[in-house]
Amino acid sequence: MEVSVIGNPQAKICRAELSFRELGFRLGSGESRNKVCFLTHQSSKWKEIRIRCSPRSVKCEAIVSDQAPFLKPTPNPRSQLESVKLFVGLPLDTVSDCNNVNHMKAITAGLKALKLLGVEGVELPVFWGVVEREAAGKYEWSGYLAVAEIVKKVGLKLQVSLSFHGSKDPEIGLPDWVAKIGEGEPGMYFTDRYGKQYKDCLSFGVDDVPVLDGKTPMEVYGGFCESFKSAFSDYMGNTITGITLGMGPDGELRYPSHQHETKPSGAGEFQCYDKHMLSALKHYAESSGNPLWGLGGPHDAPAYDQQPHSTSFFSDGGSWESQYGDFFLTWYSSLLTSHADRVLSVASSAFGGSGVSVSGKLPLLHQWNKLRSQPSELTAGFYSSNGHDRYEAIAEIFAKNSCRMIIPGMDLSDEHQSLASLSSPESLLGNIKTSCKKQGVVVSGQNSSASVPGGFERIVENLKDESVGIDLFTYQRMGALFFSPEHFHAFTVFVRNMNQVELSSYDQAGEDEAQTVSLGSGTGAHSLQTA
Repeated sequence: MEVSVIGNPQAKICRAELSFRELGFRLGSGESRNKVCFLTHQSSKWKEIRIRCSPRSVKCEAIVSDQAPFLKPTPNPRSQLESVKLFVGLPLDTVSDCNNVNHMKAITAGLKALKLLGVEGVELPVFWGVVEREAAGKYEWSGYLAVAEIVKKVGLKLQVSLSFHGSKDPEIGLPDWVAKIGEGEPGMYFTDRYGKQYKDCLSFGVDDVPVLDGKTPMEVYGGFCESFKSAFSDYMGNTITGITLGMGPDGELRYPSHQHETKPSGAGEFQCYDKHMLSALKHYAESSGNPLWGLGGPHDAPAYDQQPHSTSFFSDGGSWESQYGDFFLTWYSSLLTSHADRVLSVASSAFGGSGVSVSGKLPLLHQWNKLRSQPSELTAGFYSSNGHDRYEAIAEIFAKNSCRMIIPGMDLSDEHQSLASLSSPESLLGNIKTSCKKQGVVVSGQNSSASVPGGFERIVENLKDESVGIDLFTYQRMGALFFSPEHFHAFTVFVRNMNQVELSSYDQAGEDEAQTVSLGSGTGAHSLQTA
């Protein structure tokens, strides 16, 4: 019996008769050092959940046993960590572009394992290009509704991310009808100075321009939100507890200044060369009395893969500090701020009174942030003149619309950054959290997309920060790697640290019968089985 592992159609998960090595999720001594156990409390009894894995392939099954050790709460008063609701992101390709649920049985089994572990819920990415794929106003929610129903039956909560962008991995584009319009209206996409277009989201320059069959993108996004609210009305406020609105590339509020094909070591490129943004720049320059400044972006800025000081723009005393630099960067960042206000206003209007929180996500642009110019932030649209905090205006917009701010990168530490990158994720994260605190904006956390050394320990430290009071954290993302023995062990220890419990001594467990939750199943098998 075989089924694709979550998020990876090549790897297989199944029950196997091969020589399994057992991995529970318990830390012990002696013989039990080879077991790692996580524990769940059901009907006043503690249960043990283990995972068996075949060393010959990625195959595993979870085992639930009543013979778990006694858990004793720590004597400390309830900490900040214990109040944090923990979510896990579902795979980006949970629902295919044909509205089928990928890896249905494997995802169901994974959800049950998360429920037993004590996770609050999961985050579901919902793509515009899947739901409204064929024609404007023609919505197909069936695949995502099926996932919501599974989550509800398992007893988890659901955070939904409405994604108005495309994805390279997996390959999910904007709706077909939007792409078709884009062929005749290339000005609706972000464009760099070389004329290269970024087609995974629409330019901020067309937010209020009726380029989509006579409607503006904001009107189309609003219709999408209203349709979602209607289709998922039975889940709103009970199963679905939060909505995140996509605000730009990869859902984050930023310009696509660093793109997938480029080296991450560069300063990034300004994205202001589509015809709508050039028109707005020209008008802004003329109104400022400097019409020649409105002909294009900075001529002396570096290219994508060039380091900041390879040209003069970002150097100390360079153009970014000149009167022209302040003019351009103020205009460029104002479009980002205006876009944030429009998107969050659409979300607040659609979901106000629905019993769900509304969020938007910022990037953590920490590379080169030890430089005075902080070029990665400037090319992405974050700037404030006269030394003011560049995230203050963004936090004000979130506060105005009563929205939460999601900040990723809470697993990153300064010590693991390259010295050459002049990067300090810790200080940048602290600056953003301070701006949110000043404006009364609630912060939710995420980790970065790639696994990093000491990541779980750093997350715990950030979540302990009572000055900000983060009460929701989403771990990204469920998939083959997530359920691998080594990673799932580390994740389990992380959850245990969040719950602030400690193990007491116990006698060796007996040979009792156990329930089995199979992470994946095949023909004639159920994803939840009892041995």
